[in-house]
Amino acid sequence: MGIYQVMQAGFLNFYDGVLSVASARAALIANNVANADTPGFKAMDVPFESALAAQLGVPDPAGGAPGADPGAPLYRADTTVGLGGNDVALDSERLEAAQTGEQMEAAATFLHQSTADLITALRPNPSGV
Repeated sequence: MGIYQVMQAGFLNFYDGVLSVASARAALIANNVANADTPGFKAMDVPFESALAAQLGVPDPAGGAPGADPGAPLYRADTTVGLGGNDVALDSERLEAAQTGEQMEAAATFLHQSTADLITALRPNPSGV
C-alpha cells in the first residue's frame, strides 16, 4: 500500500482499520486453536493486507480474484492435514497469534502517542507566548 493511499485515509482511519482487521484475525486464530482436535476442521485466516485495503476502501494490493471479498476469511492452503482431516498446526497458530498481537499493540501504541501529541498541540500555551 503506497504512502499516498495511507495519507488519504488519515492515520486515525488507517489504524482503526489495522485494529479491526487484527481483531478479526485474532478471533479466527482463537477459533482455529479451539478446534485443533475437531475432526475435519479446516483452519481459516484473513489475508491481512487485502482485508486492510478493503477496510480502507483502496484497491487490493494482492490483486485478488475479481468479485471476491478481499476481507473475507479464507481456508489456509499451506497446512498439512492430519489423519482426522484437521489441518490446524498449533505451533503455526501460536506464531500467528503472537504476530497479530504485536500488530495490535503497535497500532494502539501509535494511536495513543499520536492523540497525546495532538492534545498537547491543541492545548493553549499557559505562558501566553
